[in-house]
Parts: sequence; structure tokens; C-alpha cells
Amino acid sequence: MSGSVAALVVSYHTGPRLVECLYALKGDPDVSEIVITDNGNPPAMQAWLERFVAATPNARLVRLNNPGFGAGINAAARLAASDYLLAINPDCVIRRGALQPLIAALNGAPAPAIAGGRIFDLKGREERGARRKTLTLARALGIGRWTLEHEPLPPGPIGVGAISGAFFLMRTKDFQMLGGFDEGYFIHVEDVDLCRRAIEAGGAVIYVPKAGALHYGSTSDVPSAFVTQHKAKSLARYFRKFAKGPFETLVVALAVPFIGLALKLRR
Repeated sequence: MSGSVAALVVSYHTGPRLVECLYALKGDPDVSEIVITDNGNPPAMQAWLERFVAATPNARLVRLNNPGFGAGINAAARLAASDYLLAINPDCVIRRGALQPLIAALNGAPAPAIAGGRIFDLKGREERGARRKTLTLARALGIGRWTLEHEPLPPGPIGVGAISGAFFLMRTKDFQMLGGFDEGYFIHVEDVDLCRRAIEAGGAVIYVPKAGALHYGSTSDVPSAFVTQHKAKSLARYFRKFAKGPFETLVVALAVPFIGLALKLRR
């Protein structure tokens, strides 16, 4: 493997899985540095993070007043000094050796490029969202399948419309080229937005099945209604942002309330 990798972790009331996530990164020989954004954790976890950073020469900690996930990643990225940026959720545990396939997939890929890995649960099943088509209004309303986890696992890297923000790698210069995450999203959809901007800029989004991470999921004690509310706002922002022309803008304006209702019903 050539090139240094900075692992970026954003945490907000994540719980004990954050400890497992960070120790896995610390023990991975391909991780050059770890930058943690504490978006708000209980005092006991804040103290633990301080001890972890003090005992880990290549780790850094930044504290913010919870401006959102994307803003937290952007803040961590500004402190990183590596060739590559690995965004990984605080409830994800990287599988040893996962970074090499991600870097290999980025080699030769048109800039700006994003490589996302296979995210699996405790039973080894692929989770929803690690490989997706480009998000359209029709797919958001349930017309046609958006996610691809039910498709056969490809034998190697393939181009997709979007990967998950829970576990992906980018060249640092590509992340900077795109201006990082759009901080107008508080939580959810910022990864889909990043992927769409990469593709529209002439780049590539690549799903790499041999790069894996265990995702516990739902470890934060944030109320689900709060998450659903912000997901609806993020979807509305996404469709307004990428609407093409006045007709599509009108359709989006009419459809957005139904997206929020569908999310509430699903919850």
C-alpha cells in the first residue's frame, strides 16, 4: 500500500462502540493518523477520549458544538495531513486489511473519486445502503429499487451511484476539490450528495466488496423522531438542490411533504 491514511471519526452520544471503533483503527497498520470530532458526548466519554488521544501519538481530537455529521468530518479533514481520508462511523469496526482494496480501487479512477466498502451486521449480512443507484425523486417515493444489497455480490470493484458515508475512502485532494461535505445537511443524505457531486464533476463512485467493516448501528441515544425529522429535511434539501429546471423544481415542491410523511409512517 502506498500513501498515508487519516481515519476521520465523528461522535455524538455514540456509546461504548466508539471505543471498539477507535481501538480497531489504532491497531490497523494501514491507518497513519486518527482525527476524532467530538460533537457532544457525556463527560465520562469525553474523559476517555482525552486519555485515548494522550496515549495515541497519531491521534487528534477536536470538539464542536454539534454542527452535524458532515461539518464534523470537514473539521477533522482540515486537521489531517495524509494522502487519503477514511470516513468511518463511530459504531463501525474496520476489518483488518480493508484499506488496501479501497486504495487499489482509487488508483487510476477519474477525479474526484470515492470508494466505499461492504458494510455488514453482526450476522455477516450486508447492510442496506452500502451500494446504491443515484437517488432520484421517483426512487425516494418507492418507485423502483434504490439500494442494491439484494443484488449478487460483485466479484470486484464496480461503479455505483452512491455508497454509504459510514465507511468510505477518498484521496484528500479529491475531497478538497469537492469542498468536502455540504454542511447544509445536519444528518443523513450528505453522503448521497457528495457522491452525486463527484459523478457530475466527471469522477467515479466505486463499491469495493472486499473492503469490509462491521456496523453495529443504532448505538446513539438520540431519539428516532429527531433523526427522522432531520432525514426528511435532508431529502428536501437534496431534491431542491439537484432539481433541473422549473418543472422539476415544482414537482419537488409538491412531493417533498409526502417524503416526510412516508418516513414517519415507516418509523
